[in-house]
Amino acid sequence: MPFRRISYSMDHIVVLGAGVGGAMSANMLDRRLDDDTQITVVDKGTEHAYQPSYYLLPFGYMEPEDQFRDIREIMRPGVEFVEDEVTGVDPDAKTVDLSEETISYDYLIAGLGNRLGGESIPGMMEGWEETESVFPFYYFEAAMDMREGLKSFDGGTFVVSVPDTPFKCGGAPLKMTMLAEDYFRRQGIRDDVDVVMTKPGDAVFGVSPYREKLEEIWAERDIEFRGNFTVEEIDFEAQEIHSIEGETQEYDFYAPVPPQFGQPALTENSPLTEGDDEHGGEYVTVDENTMQHTEYPDVFGIGDAGDTPNAKTAAAARKQAHVVVDNLVAHMNDGRMTAEYHGYAACPLLTKKGKAMIAEFDYENSISAPVESRANWILDINVLPSVYWNAWLRGYDPLP
Repeated sequence: MPFRRISYSMDHIVVLGAGVGGAMSANMLDRRLDDDTQITVVDKGTEHAYQPSYYLLPFGYMEPEDQFRDIREIMRPGVEFVEDEVTGVDPDAKTVDLSEETISYDYLIAGLGNRLGGESIPGMMEGWEETESVFPFYYFEAAMDMREGLKSFDGGTFVVSVPDTPFKCGGAPLKMTMLAEDYFRRQGIRDDVDVVMTKPGDAVFGVSPYREKLEEIWAERDIEFRGNFTVEEIDFEAQEIHSIEGETQEYDFYAPVPPQFGQPALTENSPLTEGDDEHGGEYVTVDENTMQHTEYPDVFGIGDAGDTPNAKTAAAARKQAHVVVDNLVAHMNDGRMTAEYHGYAACPLLTKKGKAMIAEFDYENSISAPVESRANWILDINVLPSVYWNAWLRGYDPLP
């Protein structure tokens, strides 16, 4: 069946993806621009998930029924929502191919995020499907399976692994490791469990002073960090993880972070990811400050879809949304783009039930102090979800 091409008579902004960056940008633009501009958001599904809950669900610190909303109820009335899968982008023709039609645009915001690629590690998905000891918790269903699995776990080696690709929320595996250690202590089985996290790099966390504080916490709580360990395959029958470096890690309970990649619509069916970036063309090539594409000035990237060298967090996408909106509006009006993103990211590092440390940093510097407090836990568990759903996604942000 040939594609049906849809054109618009007014300026048309197309936003690919209804994640944090896409939804926030679309709603902010709708509030900013007049009725002479059409804003369309395209996403393959209508369900938006609060993904920061996935490492909390296994321990019962959040409940699954609270983590999903219909994105159409969050978008402003002036924003058109199209439920369809993006299959390609032609920035020369300024068109977006969907599964059944093609739409044209004047300006494009690429915010498709990344995709989970557990299947790229032999044995990861099979281990989840065929055993009760492998739980790649970045998948919602795996996080819920892990919740059940923990109920019957009474000892052995608990392992969390970090992939060698960029991935959402670099602090999540650390939080999973520390919350699990605390959970085992609360269950009275800590002496029967070895807690291990593996990582391709040689540091538990890449930014000081949070790294040093975490090293101190892990030493006090006897959590093992195994660096320079890059997962190559999982022998789920023998319950062994094999690394590219030729080493082996045994496990009884395994919570891997799956590798993550760019979306095929952009990596395979568009030139937007072409470039000499360190991620091998997996992500949309943008200026790390303006968020504008390096080759196509009418295209902007946002969130996990962009190749900016920052931590991939919702807090980063939130900051980027202000820059994208300000610069896109300036560009539409032939003005100078003055807004700049400086790599801001924030990661609440939950260290145990009731305690957390907020790591805030940008391209150059750390921002917050490495302090554990109950207030930080309350902020992450009780305050931020409401702000996320009721303010940020709807395009309201009093502290840009």
